[in-house]
Amino acid sequence: MCGRMTQGPMTQPTRNDADSNPDTDTAASPWASAFARGSGPRYVQLVDFIERAVADGTLAPGDRVPAQRVLANLLGVDLTTITRAFNEARRRGLIEARGPLGTFVSAPRAELAQRVDLSMNIPPPPVGIDTNALLREGLSRLLLRSDADLLMTYHVGGGGAADCTAAANWLAPALGPVDPARVAVCPGAQAALAALLVAFTSPSDTILAEPLLYPGLPHAVAQLGRRLEAIDTDADGMRPDALEAACRSHGARLLYLNPTLQNPTAATMPESRRREILRVAARYDVRIVEDDPYWRFAPDAPPPLARLAPSQVCYLSTLSKTLSPGLRTAFLVMPDVASHARFLAALRTFSLMAAPLTNALAMQWIADGTAARIFDGVRAEAHERQRMAAQTLGSSAGAGIHLWYALPSYWQARDLAAAANIEGLAVAPSTAFEQGPGTANAIRISLGATADRSQLQAALRRLSTLLASNRSAQSQVIV
Repeated sequence: MCGRMTQGPMTQPTRNDADSNPDTDTAASPWASAFARGSGPRYVQLVDFIERAVADGTLAPGDRVPAQRVLANLLGVDLTTITRAFNEARRRGLIEARGPLGTFVSAPRAELAQRVDLSMNIPPPPVGIDTNALLREGLSRLLLRSDADLLMTYHVGGGGAADCTAAANWLAPALGPVDPARVAVCPGAQAALAALLVAFTSPSDTILAEPLLYPGLPHAVAQLGRRLEAIDTDADGMRPDALEAACRSHGARLLYLNPTLQNPTAATMPESRRREILRVAARYDVRIVEDDPYWRFAPDAPPPLARLAPSQVCYLSTLSKTLSPGLRTAFLVMPDVASHARFLAALRTFSLMAAPLTNALAMQWIADGTAARIFDGVRAEAHERQRMAAQTLGSSAGAGIHLWYALPSYWQARDLAAAANIEGLAVAPSTAFEQGPGTANAIRISLGATADRSQLQAALRRLSTLLASNRSAQSQVIV
């Protein structure tokens, strides 16, 4: 990494620019050999470099940072790149300017009674993207190109032709070419799941799913008077033999799967297992709902079930996990036009349409490439946060916006979540995802809800300390 900056008493430089300061020049030299070129904007690489150095202690509070022109010369970049990096590093609270004395590593900010949310699965702020500027620019372009009255009135349920075409284009990397006539634009994935249950099951019907799954599904199942049956899994996901036995005994007609970077376990079902599941489902005429919000995050992800067998699968993907939950936009691809119409009729019982303004913004971003640019930034930030979590917690680095952490024997999931809450941390225990008797003892750690990366790092360190403490050895304090 980088060398320790000069500390201790210093004489004030005669110029604001400390390029000629010998201390700064000497201290800067290790940066040149340690900072390797990589992918992404150079200024973001430099900020990440500083952040890692602060995190691992190579840089300490009060260390002097080399002057901007010195770093520009050493790293072979222009001064504008360094200035952008310094601005971003100041925004993250990594460095601070002290006038003519130069720039220094900041002291940690005191977090007073601030709760850090590691329980909510949302995408992290994208690297190198000014979201405020994108919103201002996007909404301005919408108003220039669209009639404001049209953006504030009722629209066609399920999206218009242009909306469905944009959605098909967004899904093409996962599914290949998609007929827009089979696409529905929905006001979030939860509404789409509920509508699927209404459209393709009846009260008291059994819905099949894995024992650990997204909590929104069992909630909808219970509210709509259906039953949920958990199917056993192994290291590759749902077991085909267990699925076949359940199909025979329950006569179920709907199977829910989240096969890529599954929520909560972050496991990905291999293609061979996907094909086995499809064969069993076809044999018993079971319709599959594939909830696939994380496919884009997974390196070398297997093809979705809907690509392998489009006539069997209802494919659901939401922008809430890739771009922003504030867009409230999800896409559903149905096997055929008839099932598409049946779904839309059911959706009307929950919502007439997606919100026109945010939906129009999402479609514009997809069409002009902004959505892809935002996602690239989200994925880069998620990758860095996964690296931070692995380094801090001693786990394997994964992909996506959450990780599944198996607990030591002296911690139970509910107890750990309660103890974390006392420490000002929110984590999701395995009990929040279990259907039937619990066999897991783990927590899901979500990495995106905390906007500030340094705050996330501090929270992960606190969690690591808590995980390492033996609860049985702790004395209880009564006040």
